[in-house]
Order: sequence, then structure tokens, then C-alpha cells
Amino acid sequence: MGSKYKGYLILLLATGFCACKHKPEKAEPVMVTYKGMYSFGPEEKSFKDCKEGREFWVTDSSNQLELQYSQLHFEKPYVPVYIEVVGEKVVSEKDDISSIFDSTLVVRKVIKITRDIPASCN
Repeated sequence: MGSKYKGYLILLLATGFCACKHKPEKAEPVMVTYKGMYSFGPEEKSFKDCKEGREFWVTDSSNQLELQYSQLHFEKPYVPVYIEVVGEKVVSEKDDISSIFDSTLVVRKVIKITRDIPASCN
């Protein structure tokens, strides 16, 4: 084999080696604005999408949703409120309470929370 071809072979192997060592980047989560009914209590944190009627478990990574819900001063838990939040939908864990739902809504930002439920959401 000529030195010209050895050079190409070394370059090809080096390029392939570098490509193999490169770790694929994680895809950025898809953030979506969700609008619907939210209920909160000791046993359940759930969201029902107004548009599709799908229900999700809720995880509040914003640390604002549960706080703002409690500031509405309900006498009993699980009173539904209307919310608009930015978040992402993920597959629910199989080994915890969220497994009663197929998906979990991970709330990243609270846009709106109100006792006033739009007619389109009933």
C-alpha cells in the first residue's frame, strides 16, 4: 500500500474514531402551554386538558403552582381551578403514585391560576 493511501486510511480511521466518541446531545424538552383544570390535595395532583380532555399527573417544578393554589384558601382539598401553565409532558413513573396516569405534566412556569372556570373547559 502506498503512503498516499496510508494517509487516507489514517485520516478515515481518525475521523471515525472521533465520531464514535462523540456523545449525542440530549434533546431539549418540548415546552408547551397547557390550559385546563387542576386539582390538588394530599393524595393526588391532577390536570385535565380543556382541549383534549386528557388527564395527567402533575409535578410542580416551578414551585409556584402548589403555592398559588394554597393561596386561594380553599376549605377542602381537590377543588378544581383553571390554570394556564408552560410545561412538558413525560411518561409517568411505573413505581410511584403517578403511575395511575399514562403521562405526567411537569410544570415549569405558571401563567394563570383562577377559580373562574371558562365555559369551554367544563
